[in-house]
Amino acid sequence: MRVLSLVSRTPRSGKTTIAGHLAVEANLRGAGPVALIDLDPERALTRWWNEREAETPLLAQTTLETLASDINRLAQAGVKLAIIDTPAAAQIAIGEVVAVSDLVLIPARPAAQGLLSAAATVELIGVHGKPIVFVLNGVTQTTRITAESLTALSQHGPLAPAIIHENGDFATTMAGGRTVTEIPVLSPSRREIERLWRFVDERLPAPPVAAASEPAQAADGIDSGTAAAA
Repeated sequence: MRVLSLVSRTPRSGKTTIAGHLAVEANLRGAGPVALIDLDPERALTRWWNEREAETPLLAQTTLETLASDINRLAQAGVKLAIIDTPAAAQIAIGEVVAVSDLVLIPARPAAQGLLSAAATVELIGVHGKPIVFVLNGVTQTTRITAESLTALSQHGPLAPAIIHENGDFATTMAGGRTVTEIPVLSPSRREIERLWRFVDERLPAPPVAAASEPAQAADGIDSGTAAAA
């Protein structure tokens, strides 16, 4: 099983929105079953999942103390990709998550605070030796600050070629338990998520070749559909 974590020490960096969108896109592209893990105390990802009508992605219940063992349990249940949403500015929590991750995706907004936070996040992750990727998120338009942000981020690590622009489609679809890739409109936002997933998919370890194609088996703490998950 592959594990992707979204990490940022800045609140409202876009971690939750990107996590949900990548999970749905991964399933659509045949990289599932996908399980979401919501470690953020605000539980925004869980609330979005509870609004969904679709049965995928799955939502797995875990804690920092049992995260490593639960990751193994998900793999044994047939999950192919786990995507973890993390709390902002929680050094211990981020370290625990990074330790079990194959790839860390760091969203950063084109502002001084976001760039400084990204640099601090890299320092925290560095001790674990895990690969990282930045994605510039919440861009209003291609301006000098965007170009400067791209340059600044590239000095700390690889940068995803997909830039996520500020678009009302993200807020609208997330509020209804969906994503921009699930509405019948070929919007710029949809193309951005598709491009981001392709890049992330290439950076993650190659999925293991299964002897037979079987759906994920039910396991304690893994939910599907629209059942409540507090």
